[in-house]
Amino acid sequence: MMIPIVFAALLSSPLQGESGQHSRTFPFDVHGFGVLGETYDPENPGKQERTYYRTVDDGGQSFIHAFYSPPASTVTLFRSVPDELRHGVRHMKWRWRAQILPRGGNECVAGHGDSAAAVYVTWKRGMRWYSLKFVWSSEAPAGATCNRIRNPLVASDSIVLRTGATSDGWVEENVDPEDLFRQHFSDGDPSSDIPELQGIGLMTDGDQTGSISAADYAGFVLYK
Repeated sequence: MMIPIVFAALLSSPLQGESGQHSRTFPFDVHGFGVLGETYDPENPGKQERTYYRTVDDGGQSFIHAFYSPPASTVTLFRSVPDELRHGVRHMKWRWRAQILPRGGNECVAGHGDSAAAVYVTWKRGMRWYSLKFVWSSEAPAGATCNRIRNPLVASDSIVLRTGATSDGWVEENVDPEDLFRQHFSDGDPSSDIPELQGIGLMTDGDQTGSISAADYAGFVLYK
């Protein structure tokens, strides 16, 4: 599913930060993710349960569970960042586990771009949005960059982090978003300016292949 990259309404709830020895950490409360295009309501954090996403509180851990079943419309959840994180984020971590892979899902093949799990990082400069989509794929080769889009309003790449197998346990990812931005959108120039970071999105889908897809998401942390 090719979702719109122009995020018309960003979520407004703040992140919680704490100091570390070498960096400041900003964990995301997963209850703060909300449906893209809808304003976050802190008095109703379970709002996304109207869709195929729900927040689970289990054994001291909270996570977002996604279970997509066709022919439902796809939904993206999103969480914006506060002003202090618009620049200078050095690392980003999260945990995920793919439970059901969409049949024939392959982000590198037109018409098959379904992902058991996908995490987006987005930036904006002027009217142009930039997006890196990290995917857990059914069939696309691990390490591949797919679905490259470049036009005056959107620059977007999909990066295959995991492929071909589900996981009963949590798998942790650790990326450097600014370094990856320069690699994908600035020809690797280490001195290039980074636009303002906007936020993080996530999506599980199976509409193109007409198949069930399921995954869990947790442990989102940004580091400065």
